[in-house]
Amino acid sequence: MNKPWLKHYQNGVPHEFAGEALTLPQLLERASERFGKEPALEFLGHRQAYRQLWANVQHFASGLQALGVQKGDRVAIMLPNTPQFVVAFFGAALAGAVVVNTSPLYVAHELEHQLIDSGASVLVMLDSFYPRFAEIENNPALSVRRVIVTGIQDALPFPKNLLYPLLEKRKGTWVDVKEQGKVLTFGHLLEQAQDHPVAPRSVPIGVDDVALLQYTGGTTGVPKGAMLTHRNLVANAQQAAAWMPDLRDGQEVTLGAIPFFHVYGMTVAMNLSLLIGANIVLIPNPRDIKALLSAIEKSGVTLFPGVPTLYNAINNSPLTPEYDLKTVRACISGSAALPSETARKFREITGGANLVEGYGLTESSPITHTNPVGGEQREGSIGLPLPGIDASVRDDQGREVPVGEIGELWVAGPNIMAGYWQRSEATAETIVEELTEEGQVRWLKTGDMARMDEDGYFSIVDRKKELILVGGHNVYPREVEEVLYQHPAVLEAAVIGVPDTYRGEHVKAFVVLKPEHSVTPEQITAFCKQQLSAFKAPRSVEFRSELPLSAAGKVLRRVLAEEEKAKMEQATVAASAGA
Repeated sequence: MNKPWLKHYQNGVPHEFAGEALTLPQLLERASERFGKEPALEFLGHRQAYRQLWANVQHFASGLQALGVQKGDRVAIMLPNTPQFVVAFFGAALAGAVVVNTSPLYVAHELEHQLIDSGASVLVMLDSFYPRFAEIENNPALSVRRVIVTGIQDALPFPKNLLYPLLEKRKGTWVDVKEQGKVLTFGHLLEQAQDHPVAPRSVPIGVDDVALLQYTGGTTGVPKGAMLTHRNLVANAQQAAAWMPDLRDGQEVTLGAIPFFHVYGMTVAMNLSLLIGANIVLIPNPRDIKALLSAIEKSGVTLFPGVPTLYNAINNSPLTPEYDLKTVRACISGSAALPSETARKFREITGGANLVEGYGLTESSPITHTNPVGGEQREGSIGLPLPGIDASVRDDQGREVPVGEIGELWVAGPNIMAGYWQRSEATAETIVEELTEEGQVRWLKTGDMARMDEDGYFSIVDRKKELILVGGHNVYPREVEEVLYQHPAVLEAAVIGVPDTYRGEHVKAFVVLKPEHSVTPEQITAFCKQQLSAFKAPRSVEFRSELPLSAAGKVLRRVLAEEEKAKMEQATVAASAGA
């Protein structure tokens, strides 16, 4: 297979993937042996060393086994970025269980669907989230036998652990969950294991065992659980580490702001950091920009994985000039397209931090491409495939298209999921086995339209399902959004296609303006027409205070399209009634 991208790897990046096949517990155990006394986690000023983290993971695994958790049982984790998340994640893996990452943003109905679909027998959650589970706990379709609750105070040393509940009570946000019935506290579970130390019962865990059910964000329909193995997750962390040869083992400080319950945050901010012995500065609420900026400055953050909305928030915060962000050296932006203007301004603010756009998806653990952190970066491109990843652009018949032409992006590598949980048909539609000169290749069809240039740099044109057809012409939302972001008054933008009796569809833009900026829809459209063909320019513009986002910070165009469809249906009904 021709791999033109290899010629453009920066010095020090291996052309072949040579990562050792490990399980997640092995990854952390080795880190504890190498970096024992060094800080692994930093949370609200309190640090936890690698050795202590590994001990807590073993205690948690023992506690789960004492509750009857067997190999293959599903343990759902519904936590923000806290030390408890890391302990529960690796503790469940050490016990041989399958982790089910569950978004803290879920309402009761969404939580119910995921718990039923996964068959989770244990749920680990923040105490303030418990009322959502209480709404659904009597559903006989649930398999949850035990609920382990924890609070922010459980991760704090004395006397902060006593003061925190008092502050929450004063604010009226304290939720007091009692140990009764199926409810057990996180602290009690660890204390029992510490008071009666029993090494976790040895469970034979293979690298190809499923370690995680990571539910897709639902941007294209009902969420499905991607089955990610230990090999998948560890390999992707190793691939990311190989991509950044300048990383210094035991010396980096990672900003853990993007959610660990999302596969991108879990792999880059958590697993990669633990692999290289970094100190992870945990940020439970990334929307608290003041706390985030303070953490970067105080802890000397060097590695900052993020999403465009987060970088954009820093760029436009009036607080940013008050903080020194010059320690930041490397940033990989994922989960959504990175507007070039956002990248330019962030580099300026940090004094030249390498902010590069990457690409991935839940089904690939998630990273498949990124721009070289220390090499040639091409704006608007997702960069090059990581070591060990093959990539190909195919037509609807599965044939490779010529260089420069648009087709669906297919990817292959050790990070590709085993399949979708209990959805064999969906797996068969997404995974393609192909016999090549190099042997059997297992391709993942991404559903994204892309092109590759002669140097092997890939660009995502747009989601295959979000293509807008205007009078027979293809319009890719990202192309229009890139232009909108160049307007000085635009903070955020999203584009969808809406039905048009004459053209089939026309382009509609949803825009969030920067504070103290004013502009009319006509001015936005005129601005776009200066840089785009007329059929690509928005024919309608709607201003909003915010855009719907997924837990990973990705704009949900699907939600906007559904809202627009509902409005049109209501208008049709009203018109019929009036007639």
